[in-house]
Parts: sequence; C-alpha cells; structure tokens
Amino acid sequence: MTEATVATLLADGARALTGTADNARLEAQLLLAQVLALSRAQLHAYPEATADAAQAALYRGLIERRAAGEPLAYLTGRREFWSLDLAVTPAVLIPRPETELLVERALELGPPGEARVADLGTGSGAIALALARERPRWRIVATDVSAPALAVARANGAALGLTGIEFLAGSWFGPLAGARFDLLLSNPPYVGADDPALSDPALACEPALALTPPGGDALAALRILARGAAAHLLPGGWLLLAHGTSQGAEVRAELVAAGFAHVRSHRDLAGHERMTEGQR
Repeated sequence: MTEATVATLLADGARALTGTADNARLEAQLLLAQVLALSRAQLHAYPEATADAAQAALYRGLIERRAAGEPLAYLTGRREFWSLDLAVTPAVLIPRPETELLVERALELGPPGEARVADLGTGSGAIALALARERPRWRIVATDVSAPALAVARANGAALGLTGIEFLAGSWFGPLAGARFDLLLSNPPYVGADDPALSDPALACEPALALTPPGGDALAALRILARGAAAHLLPGGWLLLAHGTSQGAEVRAELVAAGFAHVRSHRDLAGHERMTEGQR
C-alpha cells in the first residue's frame, strides 16, 4: 500500500462516516490527528502531507470502528467534561454534557468554604474532578465498585494535578464507613434491562454495570441512594441524583418518602428533567 495524503484520507474518512457521525468531517479530522500526532490546524495547513502505510491502515481501521457505532471517545481515549480533558476507556461511562447539571447544582448548594462531598459511582472521576477544580477547599471522596473505573479516575486526577480526592472501592455507601457529608452526588445506572435504547451500538460499547442496575430494574440504584443517603448526610446536607428523562416524578417521590425537604428536579438544556435534589 502506497502513502496517502492527508487530504485523501480525510475525504475518505468523512465519506465513510457520513450518516453515522453527527459531524463526519470533524470526527475524521480528530481520528487522523490522533494517528499522525498532529493538531487539526496542522492537518488543515498541510493537506499534501503523507501518512505511511501503517498509519493509513490504522486510521482506516479506526474509521471502520466508528462507522460501526463505536463511540469516538473510546477511539480517541479522550472526552471533555467541564472544560477538563479526561481520559476514558471502555471501563467507564463516557461523560455526558447533561451530567454537568449535577456539578452546577452542587456548586450552587454547597458552601463556598470547606465542605465534605462524596461522588458515588464516580466512573471516570468527571464529577469529583470538576468539583475539586472549582472548590479546592472541599474534601471529596469518590467511590466506585469497579476497580478498573477507579484506576481511570485516579489517573485523571493525577494528570490534572487534582490529587486531593480520596478514591475508595465499594458499592454506594459501603466505603463511607459511617462518615457524613454536606453533599452526596451520584450519576448511577438508570437504564432498564428492557429499554430499547440498549440496542444502540454506542451504548453496547459502554460498561453494562454503569448503565443498568443488577437485576435490570431501572430505578434500583436510585432507590438505594434515596433511601440510604440520610444516614450519611450532615444536617441540612443535600442529595443530588442524575436520572433518566422520564424518571423525575418517581425519584421525587422516593426522596419525599425518605424524609427529604425542598425536593425538586432540574432540566437540561433540551428541557428534559435530568437530575433531582433534596435536603436532609
């Protein structure tokens, strides 16, 4: 196989991704930039530059995987969240823009000075790291039942220089050992085992443990968190839960039944209820 120019590879890649990717040309550029260790600006400035046969084959392989539905973030190994450049692997859920709503509400509800905060089911560490960046005086605990996920979160914290977070292994409240917090946050699994969304090839690439609770009940993890949180909150502390777009009413009912006050849901930029909060 002979060498191929940047312009040719980009054109071929964009054509292969048309109809699959939201922005075929942009994604083709991102994948080629990764393979050639160049910036997108350099690709644009030097369209006549060439890739050797091995680089071209690697790029075409990535394009094929993306066209088959594998998420771009897993192919590049990166995802931006709250302006943080995070490493992601198939061991963690890809951070979504709508999850930034949890961070926004935590910053609004938490004290500006010192506070104790726990992020339960941290995955890539996105929520905990965003809070640590914005509130360096907060003491943050981040937990996850998945050891590979915790390894990704720890590595992200180290790469960003945010080393003041305590990462603990275990399920939900298990690692907290009776400690109490000003804020408890979680983006738990909330997709039911029978949800048609799971047929999406992109979701099929993400860890099932982060999408669907054991047993397949979409609300199982949310119920555990709502019913057990009060024992781990300081007086006046807040519980913040991300959930599916149709689950707001049920989550509010769970929080009210658990004795929480000021229970309310918040909508994302698309107008969907994506998180619910309540105060002990």
